[in-house]
Amino acid sequence: MRTDEVSTMSATETRDTPSATDRHNWRMLPVILAAFFMYGFDGNVVNVTIPSLQADLHAGQAALELVVGGYVFTYAAGLVLGGRMGDLFGYRRMFLVGMASFTVASVLCGLAQNPTQLVVFRMLQGLTAAAMVPQVLALITSTFPAEQRPRALAWFGVTGGLSGICGQVLGGLLLVSDLFGLGWRVIFFVNVPIGIVVITLALRLLPTTASGRRPGLDALGILGISGSLALALVPLVLGREYHWPLWAWILLVASVPAMAAALLWERRLARTGGQPLLDLTLFRSKVFNAGLAINAAFMAFFTSYIFVLSLMLQTGLGFSALHAGLVFAPTAVLAMVASLKGKGLVAKHGLRVLTIGSLITAVSVLITAVGLQVQGGGISQPVLLVSTALMGIGNGLILPSLIGAPMAGVKPAQAGIASGMLSTTQQFASVTGVAVLGAIFFAKLGDHAGAGAYAGATELAAWIALGLILVMTALVTVLVRAAAASAAEARAASDASPGDVAPAKA
Repeated sequence: MRTDEVSTMSATETRDTPSATDRHNWRMLPVILAAFFMYGFDGNVVNVTIPSLQADLHAGQAALELVVGGYVFTYAAGLVLGGRMGDLFGYRRMFLVGMASFTVASVLCGLAQNPTQLVVFRMLQGLTAAAMVPQVLALITSTFPAEQRPRALAWFGVTGGLSGICGQVLGGLLLVSDLFGLGWRVIFFVNVPIGIVVITLALRLLPTTASGRRPGLDALGILGISGSLALALVPLVLGREYHWPLWAWILLVASVPAMAAALLWERRLARTGGQPLLDLTLFRSKVFNAGLAINAAFMAFFTSYIFVLSLMLQTGLGFSALHAGLVFAPTAVLAMVASLKGKGLVAKHGLRVLTIGSLITAVSVLITAVGLQVQGGGISQPVLLVSTALMGIGNGLILPSLIGAPMAGVKPAQAGIASGMLSTTQQFASVTGVAVLGAIFFAKLGDHAGAGAYAGATELAAWIALGLILVMTALVTVLVRAAAASAAEARAASDASPGDVAPAKA
């Protein structure tokens, strides 16, 4: 009788304990995703405040470029270090430090009295975001069991997509409402109550999960990786504004050997038993490599395409910030709906859903390109709304798999650095996409003004964006093959050692 009672209790505990853990994980998820949303929202909302910044702070073109690009630059340059700091000091601690610092930096941005102050505080804000965002992916990877991780990663991808669109829509609403007479400053001050709530909930819900190891800081690796990224990002962010001077090309070219030297150091450090900043063993996985390439192609497309469309709507067609934001509203709404449906479709049909989403997004861009070719500067709003609606559906099907593709097979001990590498790839691709497509757009536009000229430049950009989406679709095929090969290898290894005990979940 006693044996039966013990057996029954053990079985009950086996069922209840994972259930309690699962509930706790899903309560934690929206808290950490709020941080990722805040980063993406603040990265995009400043685009709709540019006229206000010009009028209030008398900001010139260079300052405006730095308000937008400086944030991206410091964020991208600090991501790998942010991931390593999470491995070193714990994901929970770095998340809290990053969120508190991001909130303070947001207050400083809202209090800025001149363009120089705003640029400095925006760069600080990007750096603090680099401390907290890698911990989001690391916490998901290290706390969620393997069978639930794709669903959690899907929500991460959805959050990233929605934050960009909401930056346009909600940013316009905040400016129009002019809360408390704060004008453009409200877009930064709104982070204060949100940050306080997130910190309060994070203190209660975030586990003290770390990578299980205490890596060294690798100061030379930090300097080499961050420095080489800086050499590339500075000209990409500022080159177009300054008409691509010689120094921009010199820095861009110098970034290649600088990165090569940094990677050689990282490999040497690993061979000699050290702890390099980058875990180069991640690149042995074809799945991780293909996943990174897909993320790069998508981010280069999405960020640059939204940038160009925003310019056409507001500057070319004369839409207000709110009107332009509402054009993108179908993208935000339908991306959410499609992503909710997409999770089930991914579970049933696998990565084929990613291909379908890519093709739907390609159709949306094609509609815009053809509409601009036929209607020019008089492109109708129904055409724009149909295009943005289809883009929302396509992106909603893409996002559930986009982040999970490279991260799903990452070991918990590699979560921090892998998330930093993924986020760095995304940001570098975004900056490169905006720089390249923006340069082509402005080269086509030239000194012309008016709706027709902007429509012609946007049409050219749309055809190039369509090419990026098709490249992404081709990369999905590579990913599918790599994933199938990896699964076959795992099954073969499992069959070869049937007596091995599966490792416990971190």
